[in-house]
Amino acid sequence: FTPYCATMAHRLLFFGILSTVGGFMPNIPLTSPLTSRLKTFTHASGEHLIGNEYADASLASEMRVNPIFGNVNDPVERDACGVGFIVNTNKENNAQHSVLSKGLAALSCMEHRGACGGDSISGDGAGVMTSIPWDLFPEFKSAECPNPGVGMMFLPQDASRRSQIKEVIEGVCRNNELEVVGWRTVPVDESVLGPQARAVVPHIEQLFVKAPKRLKDDEDRDGFERTLYLVRRRFDVEIRRRGLVWEDEEPVYVASFSSRTIVYKGMVQSCVLPEFYLDLKDPNYTTQFVIYHRRFSTNTSPRWPLAQPMRVLGHNGEINTLLGNVNWMKARESAKGTPIASEFDLEEDVGFNEEAAAAFDPSCDIRDLVDAANTEKIMQECNTQDSPDTLEPLVDLSRSDSANLDGVFELMCKSRHRAPCALMALVPAAYKDDPGYDANPEITDFYKFHGNLLEAWDGPALLAFCDGKSIGASLDRNGLRPARYSRTSDGMVYMMSETGVIPGLDESTIVEKGRLGPGQMINVDLRTGEWKDNLKIKSEIASRHSYGEWIKERTKVVPETTFTTEREYDNVRATTLQASFGWSLEDIGMQINDMASTGKETTYSMGDDAPIAVLSERPHVLYNYFKQRFAQVTNPPIDPLREGVVMSLEMTLGKKQSIYKVSESGARIVQLSSPVLSEIDMLYIMDTEKEENGGFKNEVVSTRYDLASGPGGLETAVKALCKRAVDAVTSGVEILVLSDKPTSEDDDSKTYIPPLLAVGAVHHALIEAGVRMDTGIIVETGAAWSTHHFACLVGYGAHAVHPYVALETTKQWYEQETTQKKMKAGRLPEITVEQAQENYKKSIEGGLLKILSKIGISLLSSYHGAQIFECIGLSGDVIDLAFKGTTSRIGGMSIEEIATETAMMRPESVTNPEKIQNYGYYKPIPKSGEYHANSADLARLLHNAIGLDKTAVGDKREEKNAKNPGKNAANYEIFKKSLYEAPLANIRDLVDFSSDRRPISVDEVESIESIMKRFCSGAMSLGALSREAHEALAIAMNRIGGKSNSGEGGEDVIRGQTINDVGEDGKSPTFPHLHGLKNGDTANSFVHQIASGRFGVTPEYLVTAKQLEIKMAQGAKPGEGGQLPGPKVSEYIAGLRASKQGVTLISPPPHHDIYSIEDLAQLIHDLHAVNEDAGVSVKLVSSIGIGTVACGVAKAQADVIQISGGDGGTGASPLSSIKHAGGPWELGLTEAHSALTMNGLRERVLLRVDGGIRTGRDVLMAALMGAEEFGFGTIAMIAEGCIMARVCHLNTCPVGVTSQKEELRKKFPGTPQHIVDFFMFVAMEVRELLAHMGYTSIEEVIGRADLLSEDKVNTKRISKSSNVDVMTFYNAVPNVENNRGWLKAEGGKDKKDVVHVNGFSSDLDRELCADADIKAAIESNGMVEKTFKIKNTDRSVGAMLSGDIARKWGNKGFTGKIGITFEGSAGQAFGAFNLASDLKVVGECNDYVGKGMHSGSLTIVPPDVDHKFKASESSIVGNACLYGGTGGDLHANGRAGERFGVRNSGTYAVVEGTGDHLCEYMTGGVIVTLGSTGRNIGAGMTGGLLYAYDPDDKLDANLNKEIVSVRDVPAGSPAEVQLKAMVERHLRLTGSSRARELLDSWDEALPKFAQVYPPSEAKGILVAGGVEGARTRVSANSLTAEECFLDMSNMGPDATGQCAE
Repeated sequence: FTPYCATMAHRLLFFGILSTVGGFMPNIPLTSPLTSRLKTFTHASGEHLIGNEYADASLASEMRVNPIFGNVNDPVERDACGVGFIVNTNKENNAQHSVLSKGLAALSCMEHRGACGGDSISGDGAGVMTSIPWDLFPEFKSAECPNPGVGMMFLPQDASRRSQIKEVIEGVCRNNELEVVGWRTVPVDESVLGPQARAVVPHIEQLFVKAPKRLKDDEDRDGFERTLYLVRRRFDVEIRRRGLVWEDEEPVYVASFSSRTIVYKGMVQSCVLPEFYLDLKDPNYTTQFVIYHRRFSTNTSPRWPLAQPMRVLGHNGEINTLLGNVNWMKARESAKGTPIASEFDLEEDVGFNEEAAAAFDPSCDIRDLVDAANTEKIMQECNTQDSPDTLEPLVDLSRSDSANLDGVFELMCKSRHRAPCALMALVPAAYKDDPGYDANPEITDFYKFHGNLLEAWDGPALLAFCDGKSIGASLDRNGLRPARYSRTSDGMVYMMSETGVIPGLDESTIVEKGRLGPGQMINVDLRTGEWKDNLKIKSEIASRHSYGEWIKERTKVVPETTFTTEREYDNVRATTLQASFGWSLEDIGMQINDMASTGKETTYSMGDDAPIAVLSERPHVLYNYFKQRFAQVTNPPIDPLREGVVMSLEMTLGKKQSIYKVSESGARIVQLSSPVLSEIDMLYIMDTEKEENGGFKNEVVSTRYDLASGPGGLETAVKALCKRAVDAVTSGVEILVLSDKPTSEDDDSKTYIPPLLAVGAVHHALIEAGVRMDTGIIVETGAAWSTHHFACLVGYGAHAVHPYVALETTKQWYEQETTQKKMKAGRLPEITVEQAQENYKKSIEGGLLKILSKIGISLLSSYHGAQIFECIGLSGDVIDLAFKGTTSRIGGMSIEEIATETAMMRPESVTNPEKIQNYGYYKPIPKSGEYHANSADLARLLHNAIGLDKTAVGDKREEKNAKNPGKNAANYEIFKKSLYEAPLANIRDLVDFSSDRRPISVDEVESIESIMKRFCSGAMSLGALSREAHEALAIAMNRIGGKSNSGEGGEDVIRGQTINDVGEDGKSPTFPHLHGLKNGDTANSFVHQIASGRFGVTPEYLVTAKQLEIKMAQGAKPGEGGQLPGPKVSEYIAGLRASKQGVTLISPPPHHDIYSIEDLAQLIHDLHAVNEDAGVSVKLVSSIGIGTVACGVAKAQADVIQISGGDGGTGASPLSSIKHAGGPWELGLTEAHSALTMNGLRERVLLRVDGGIRTGRDVLMAALMGAEEFGFGTIAMIAEGCIMARVCHLNTCPVGVTSQKEELRKKFPGTPQHIVDFFMFVAMEVRELLAHMGYTSIEEVIGRADLLSEDKVNTKRISKSSNVDVMTFYNAVPNVENNRGWLKAEGGKDKKDVVHVNGFSSDLDRELCADADIKAAIESNGMVEKTFKIKNTDRSVGAMLSGDIARKWGNKGFTGKIGITFEGSAGQAFGAFNLASDLKVVGECNDYVGKGMHSGSLTIVPPDVDHKFKASESSIVGNACLYGGTGGDLHANGRAGERFGVRNSGTYAVVEGTGDHLCEYMTGGVIVTLGSTGRNIGAGMTGGLLYAYDPDDKLDANLNKEIVSVRDVPAGSPAEVQLKAMVERHLRLTGSSRARELLDSWDEALPKFAQVYPPSEAKGILVAGGVEGARTRVSANSLTAEECFLDMSNMGPDATGQCAE
């Protein structure tokens, strides 16, 4: 199908020959018990491969039960894919083999969206779903049964086992009146499989069964389909009941069992699928439709069942809310009737007796799976989850997210939901305030109704679905997957992840080209052939019931929050409560102060250097033992700041009705707009108990218990609380309040159950009792004030929280004299006490949205109960009691120890009970506060060691430095000792070295210089750091042969030059602000970072890097974008970042061009294209599951993976992010190393680690845990003068390290040599430690976790708990003592010297660069014009060409002209980083057109044929086009997708319509849209202009007005001149009919245009108006200024033409 298949055929032949000659010979097995089933194999060529010993070896399963990878209930499979469908809508002769063959061709054209396993050949999965090809099975049909049920069965390879399994399957069928017609062995060719896939390939047969004779069915065969469905779920139960389960292979997997559809799939690459399944090439295989799917899995274990399509879905995406969805589905099923099952279920020998049998609901009889009415009742009314002896569970966390969603969707379809209806309920659109639904209120009513019943399965997803009656596709609410479609005049519909995948598609037959926008759906009725677009299918579904009337009559909406002004407690009582609940003085002084006064969370800096809670010597609230999880790579975080339109905090209270049987009672619910409740809200909710207010029975249950019961009393109290809660709900309570509010003063004799423990325990107790869906839980607590606290409570089951002490504290703060004085002095905004409480609530809500967005979740209702946290420091008993399913890998606090810690917070336990304590968790408090590793004392000790005098600045620099004794090894020992003897803080403090060798002389160890080459500096941006600090750090790293990192702010091109003008005083005229320079120094950073903001990313920036780093996450704020406060955006910084001086810069989360793992692979491909010599690193942050992510990144062709700890520093971040997101690197690094090793991917990547590394001991610890390179961040800043003032975010750094103020920068005391001396001390320490262990180099110990042992001395120092156990974790690491081949790249080369090379997808780019005429033009600044064919597998076209130009000429030196025309469909990232080339596509493009383009032009026009679609109404380019553009022009004769022009800072573009989020985060350039746009226009837009054609006056409703303003374009104004000239230019370049229509009636068209602008443009000529002689730019490109600017004093008839030239 594509050149790729020819390449694959060659590779398969190569491996086939090799395996014939000698095969894969066992070499040395890995010795860890964890990997006893894994063997290291040596290829005949000597290459090491990792394979499986057994056919079914499931690494994913092993990873689930292992201490490294977390809880068994935490799925490690993550995938993303390419998906599409083709359907013939004609009523006659619609089943054709050509439909299948086109689908297979399209599948092969999306091979790049998939990936392969560790053997590089076995695909992660590919498959097709079709209608059943009856002509292929004539012997199994009959007149009596023309449409039998067909099962696609994956069976054991062993014949004996297979026979037993088939016998069981036939028996189950017979018992349910399904007559077995016969079995058919599916013809396959196993020789085409890769080694991993071949090792586990099942035997594949098809089972044919007749419908039961007594089944009275409808013409759609729905009853037969339900019987087949239920019988299929019986197979596994009966097989396991008979003990037919083996460790080395799965007994059976049913890919499909239906009379309508069939699935062919496997662990193969796209083009291998029809070579393996020979049926697919048979002309008799005819079908009306095909769904095709290619999988990219982050886990490489070969599991055939995980390939897709599933039974009803083809899923490209990620379900971020899976744990919560599964828990809620279990609760929902348990709320249904208890089923009467098969006879054996009632026998005592399986645990049932007559008393138990009486508990069954007689209406739920699962013994009859044939009667159509009974099977429908089973679907709608019976618990099909908790009958493991009868039916396979509906959901199971051992399955992938796709499989679980498929299971729930299938059940809903079988329960009489139409497929589009079920998917609308499960994956709802962001309907609220969407103007697109204004004319269809029935649709919004549908979503409101189902949203109250069912939490969304939230996450980026393109879902192709088919239940045999209709076929369609739907997109997630954020539009984070590409989906294009075409309809043709001959009745064909094509939907695909990428356009251009259908070979030979005649453009003249296309009647519509479109795309799915966020939350949109398309559908085709397979019986009638009717096509239904988004509004038609949704309106049709929504009109079936009177949802709006039901909501109006039955739903109680809690009014908008109001607050009381009266104090509930006096100051003494308030202080007592605050102390008892764990408040610290800084919680009031920092958090309440900021939240109440500004409505925003506290911003802080420098990261989290305090001990983890379990190691702290001070009491912590229970929340502090939980770390928020976050999205990275496999799914994107989303943007709460700029894309809040898709997010919601709405929650509900009350009993939730069945989702399977819709009725008016489903609308009976109490609706909350926010989970943060005031006292007035509580009164309103309690009042709903009255019959006239809804009759919602409520009950308040106290969580307080007697303090006298001691530490053991807590567990007793929790169990009693759970019993009271279950009894209450069973008796009909619909709103349950868990309250720790003291009832009177003498209640001080009682303590309280920590609210998080209380709600988690009650939540799970209600689930186990089967009544969780019957009630809503409110937590009324004094122990919740931070956003993290609220997130934990909701995440573990609370529907809402009443923070009565936090609201009281806000009022107390407001009344304080200091607060009032600050208000009067203007240091705080003047507000009322009501506004202060409203601000507090607003800040909590904003923080919750941020926390949701970090994991990629849009709705709080989906986050609810999802338990998306990792626990660090709690024992298994605590987890089992209240937090089931949460990972806790190092043990920790018991129930009794939690009780003791809670009691420690009581006022009487401290010296001054009338004063709240300041624990110093955020800011260091000398002597009395929490320990902080990075302190002013530590800085002083290090400065003494390296001879840095912070006062040696200005005129005194030379004098003081002359007296300075310089570096001192003895002082370094003091520095080092201060850390080793400090309080415990990190996991590595509990681990020691345990060598298996005798010590050696330090002279035998590798040199200091060699060790330092493994050192890297942290990614700290120029902007966060001063120019002096940033450049000194780069120079120092270059001196030692290490790697400096630019951070995300770009870099001055002058830094690429070698410094050769240094005088004897160490000063350079080129860098006059630096001291201590040497000739030969260079300030160019080794690593150039590409972050989500794309600040400073230009072609020259990319080609001057030796390594390119993709910043997926930052340790101090994972899941969030970078932040640079406005005062730090100086003129110099703004110039580098192409932004506006003084305007705060906030980078978006990385979701614009990194929707998923295959999109990360695309960005890696882009960077490998523009700079083939630079490796690509991907920066991740430690969290549970990072091993899975690392596997995906390695398969995406990254060269380096960096694991950052959650304690990393930052210039500015929300405080809750610094403290509560991101885990210790000791866990993340080890997990990543282990996963990569187990999956045979370790040799592909180099592992780097950073986060709080300060000493040689830290370095060696990291090496043993798997790191090959080591990053130093904050400590490197200290080495150049930082004194830990912790004011980085305020731009007031007293020593000029993190300030952009000129007067403070002059106080910068550091030199490159200070940094070099520090690293020399660290390397010297590493040498000494290696010598003590008996090893000669770091390389010898990398990954040797077997050399780690428990530090028993430090373990005994843990003051809180005796249950911390880190060695269970480290003992499970794969033992690689005798398996060291992975330390080298393929061929035995050093990994640092090897860079992955793009494959066939860059062949066209290579052809361009090799063309003699193009090469000559680049070399001589000449001119050339060329034409080439292009296809969708040609990706990043133009990037290599731009790289060649940039290397020769830089960003601006090329003045020639390169014009290239491409004919066809361009693959992703066409024109990426375009530089000085004019590229044109005659055809269409996919996503990311013009990504990072800098100059030149991109023009996209449809083919010059008599097509039947309107270009101006059809999609011609995809999503995220112009992302990060810095210049050039783009013209597209058609519509663009979502997120057009995001972070555009200089490109001028004209398109004919766009999707949502147009011009988001834009800082410069001009965009003109000549057609309709989606919503959320201009969000975060701080520069540049937008002209939008708005004939229907819809722009205002779609505009995000937080920053931008809008006005008409005045006739005769400079704005009109610019607009008209750009439209005229668009006409000339594209021949656009829309442009011609507008220009032909310009006077009528002009009033329909609007100009959108931010404040920074308000005073410019284009907004404020022109002056005589002014010039207006209309193009980003020109050879001379005269061609680029128009003289406004001469507006003659030739003016616009002159400009457009």
